[in-house]
Amino acid sequence: MSAVARTVLREQIKEILLERILRGDLRPGDLLVETRIATELGTSQAPVREALRDLELLRLVESQPFRSARVREVTDDDLLDVFPVRAVLEELAARLAAQRLEGNVATLEAEVEGMRKAAVAGDTKTQLHHDIGFHKAVVQGADNEALLAAWLALGIEVPTAFGVFWTSTSLVPSRALK
Repeated sequence: MSAVARTVLREQIKEILLERILRGDLRPGDLLVETRIATELGTSQAPVREALRDLELLRLVESQPFRSARVREVTDDDLLDVFPVRAVLEELAARLAAQRLEGNVATLEAEVEGMRKAAVAGDTKTQLHHDIGFHKAVVQGADNEALLAAWLALGIEVPTAFGVFWTSTSLVPSRALK
């Protein structure tokens, strides 16, 4: 049971740090000291270390052995590299899911409704959560473990979140307000 708690804790820490990077509270070059983060969040260093490793795989953090990690500068090119790969994977997933779901799209409809409500409320974080949830549901609906693993490895939440935070585009389509 502790493995589940640890995974959840690692994910929570990762989300906290990701949000700080997105908001600019943590800037490129800033040190990410495991002991300080663990003390601040009231946890041990192990889940902090795991969260930093996850962020390193997403290319948001860089570390050197026996040193603290640092926030990496993320460029438009870093993020843009993900989109064509994501498009190919999601196109394949959508084709497979359309066949396998056989019209059972309640999960997809719930995510769309969640996005719409969050957009109207101006709740960017919840809207992003539902947007990613929608795309993940499509990929999971394909029922192809290799496809899901490849999609998850892209860290879809990162370019999606940066895309929203770096643009000034309204999150609410005019038809959603009606």
